[in-house]
Amino acid sequence: MVAAVLDIFSRGGYAYIARYLHVVVGITWIGLLYYFNFVQVPAFAEMEAAARNNAIDKLASRALWWFRWAAVATVVTGLLILGLQRTADGSSQLSNMDYFKSLEGISIATGILFALTMFVNVWGIIWRNQKIVIANARNVQAGGEADPAAAGAGRKALLASRMNAIFSLPMLVFMVGTAHFPYNQILPPEGSKRALYWGVTIVIWGVLEASALGWIGGTKPGGTNVLFDTHKNALITGFVLAVVWLFLFSLVLAR
Repeated sequence: MVAAVLDIFSRGGYAYIARYLHVVVGITWIGLLYYFNFVQVPAFAEMEAAARNNAIDKLASRALWWFRWAAVATVVTGLLILGLQRTADGSSQLSNMDYFKSLEGISIATGILFALTMFVNVWGIIWRNQKIVIANARNVQAGGEADPAAAGAGRKALLASRMNAIFSLPMLVFMVGTAHFPYNQILPPEGSKRALYWGVTIVIWGVLEASALGWIGGTKPGGTNVLFDTHKNALITGFVLAVVWLFLFSLVLAR
């Protein structure tokens, strides 16, 4: 019994604890992301201005606190997992570049690309703009004038949030699937196939992220932004991209 408890505090045990915490905080982060996109935004659109401002002040501000710090905790625990887990030669997965040339490593690296993009969107776009929206709601409730920049800030935050909802679905395919994909080769895939995979991946990822930032198509509804205009469109797009990336992964990297 004592030995079993002590084993928990071995390197493998710490990796397990990091993975457990990663799942807990990841559920919190992505759960709140889905709440914002699928529940809060549609509900706020149906509210009177006064009720919406009160909800932004009392509800959204609290949810955003958990949201942004859960994102930090998810990234930190994910890095801990990679640092604690060992490859065949005894090095950590985080520092072993050969690991990231394997099918397993390429899979998890794809998930990491999406997750880190989502993290940057949270802190660099969503939270930065939501601070303007929250400050405006509180000022209006106190009898002040509405901030004309609040609507634009809210739109920028919405686009980034919808992009995160889209990216979350292929991200989960690789984060969850890495340990379960039926890898049928020992040697890493050829360098040309890895280059093709990453080339196509970066192009698709870059175009989507640039669209969410307004660099392609601006920030107004319609046009190329139809992907972000409703939560249903974002959900459909996310599932389609999950299939596309899974197909790309199996097609380009299979021998």
